[in-house]
Amino acid sequence: MIHSTAIIHPNAQIGSSCEIGPYSVIGEHVMLGEKCKLHSHVVIDGHTTLGKENEIFPFASIGLKTQDLKWKGGVTRTKIGDHNTFREYVTIHSATSDGDATVVGSHNHILAYSHIAHDCILGSHIIMSNAATLGGHVTVGDHAVISISAVHQFCRIGKFAMIGGCSKVVQDVPPFMIADGNPAETRTINKVGMERHGISDEAQNALKQAYKILFREGLSIPNALVKIEKELPSLPEIQHLVQFVRASERGISK
Repeated sequence: MIHSTAIIHPNAQIGSSCEIGPYSVIGEHVMLGEKCKLHSHVVIDGHTTLGKENEIFPFASIGLKTQDLKWKGGVTRTKIGDHNTFREYVTIHSATSDGDATVVGSHNHILAYSHIAHDCILGSHIIMSNAATLGGHVTVGDHAVISISAVHQFCRIGKFAMIGGCSKVVQDVPPFMIADGNPAETRTINKVGMERHGISDEAQNALKQAYKILFREGLSIPNALVKIEKELPSLPEIQHLVQFVRASERGISK
């Protein structure tokens, strides 16, 4: 299932039942898992590994050299899991420093023109809408939804978080929350996203109270976290939220 116009380096490792469309280019150090489907004009290069059953649409470019001017050479990697969709013109760049990797998990849906920069770490079940852009070293948790927006380097997007369209994200977005604006501010809990994924009513109610304490009572972040731990039930979701906020280096989008 390899088109005659595709160019595949003889050392590339291609899994069974892969489909590689016209004018696609596969580099020397690429490993494709079984049943991956590459539509036409796909470029995969660098030390890049993809798991099984990934689908990549025309003009996507995966694993090429970072755009970071600090790049000094060495072996940098791009690691991608299973069952991902990368739509037209998606770009995913390799890491910057020798031995490091850009990582994308599984079951993600990365829409057209989206960009995942060097050293980003993405979890699974993430949606990036058309032209969403992640700067270098961005971390994105599972089930996050990022509409067309720009995320500053070194920011963290928590799991089950949602970023509104045309947002400018310059600080961390806490898990289970919706952020929107320029610069982005945390607006409310992601109630619909949590309902869709079976998070309990008890946890949703507790997260709503945590949101009010963090963002509506005028407390400092350390004092707000102490109040949350003291007054709200010690649910896994609350513990995760507190740990995420406490570990923030850039601050959270308020």
